[in-house]
Amino acid sequence: MLKSFSLQEKSWIMYDWANSAYSIIISSVILPLFYKSITTGEGIAPNLADSYWGYATSAATLAIAVFAPILGTIGDYPKWKMRLFKSFFLIGVVATAALSFTDVWRLLLAFYMLTTIGFSGANIFYDAFLVDVATEDRMDRVSTYGFAMGYIGGSTIPFVLSILLIMFGEKIGISRTTAIKASFLFTAFWWIVFTIPMLRNVKQRYFVPASEHIIHDSFARLNKTLHQIRSHKKMFLFLIAYFFYIDGLNTIIHMAAVFGDSIGVVSDMLMIAVLVIPILSFPFTILYGVLAKRFGSKKMILVGIVIYLFACLLAFRMTTALEFWILAALVATSQGGIQALSRSYFAKLVPKENANEYFGFYNILGKFAAIMGPALYALTSQLTGDSRNGLASISLLFIIGGVLMLRTEDN
Repeated sequence: MLKSFSLQEKSWIMYDWANSAYSIIISSVILPLFYKSITTGEGIAPNLADSYWGYATSAATLAIAVFAPILGTIGDYPKWKMRLFKSFFLIGVVATAALSFTDVWRLLLAFYMLTTIGFSGANIFYDAFLVDVATEDRMDRVSTYGFAMGYIGGSTIPFVLSILLIMFGEKIGISRTTAIKASFLFTAFWWIVFTIPMLRNVKQRYFVPASEHIIHDSFARLNKTLHQIRSHKKMFLFLIAYFFYIDGLNTIIHMAAVFGDSIGVVSDMLMIAVLVIPILSFPFTILYGVLAKRFGSKKMILVGIVIYLFACLLAFRMTTALEFWILAALVATSQGGIQALSRSYFAKLVPKENANEYFGFYNILGKFAAIMGPALYALTSQLTGDSRNGLASISLLFIIGGVLMLRTEDN
């Protein structure tokens, strides 16, 4: 499947395979459900538990968002991109493993916040490495294959093995709680093993000249880049659109499991239903890349936004597990396509030697967006007492993002 890619492209793609286990097991399904089971045992109301999870997600993304631009700027110096990538990668895997050693819901949220910081921080530099491994004409293809391989491998294989252990582990003497905690350790192990090709083979080809005053010069460059982004109409408009629509997408990813639990979908069925997403996402993500070559990245991003908007409106009337399955299938058709094409769309706009600096701004918008969405979901759910209203409120973000995206130029 990856025969037509270079060694660096393959190694870069494999990191999506590596960290996607985290995305589904920690961010989306098993950890959220474990958290909900703990809070239920403490007598915390479901909508209030959802709110705490939303606030924790927002706080963690705020922490990384504040430092993303300056970290991105530092990463443009020789060798610093990989150094910073390794640092956040290690924070993520260590905190993920630590989740296995607590039953206290507050401590669980603290470790979850650290995993979010590590995962998100590493992705700043991973995304920026796209300009180092692929030429501009191959970026859409490499980016979409990265997400596709993540879905079919990292999001599927460890998730299926974890589900089987959780559902049937008691037959071989492994309690459900032990099986859940084992899935967290397995996630950390998977993440480490399949990151090795990235660490060995991906090199920083583009960079700015070395400096003796990295911090001082980085802040100076940061200010200059901010002014350049504001004067670059196409880039500026895209980033604002991205801020809104990626916020809606990330909120649905982070809140899907707690939402399903709140409307009465039992945990085992919920885990199986969510498995539909990575399986279906694999071919659809590749399809988005193929169609982008014919119709352009912008049009395909807009198609994904419309599908997500419809999914939010469907959630407003959702009452059954079957409807949740339909929602999961809708999300699967566009989740990878939107993210992959947004990454490659932006990569084509930025100067290669400053790619990390620009991706710092790209990621800060994604992270600040991830603060607003979960907080909006949490506040709406708390005020109305119904999580369906919380998910429906996210449709506003897709509407704003879609309208702004319509005004950008084709790419």
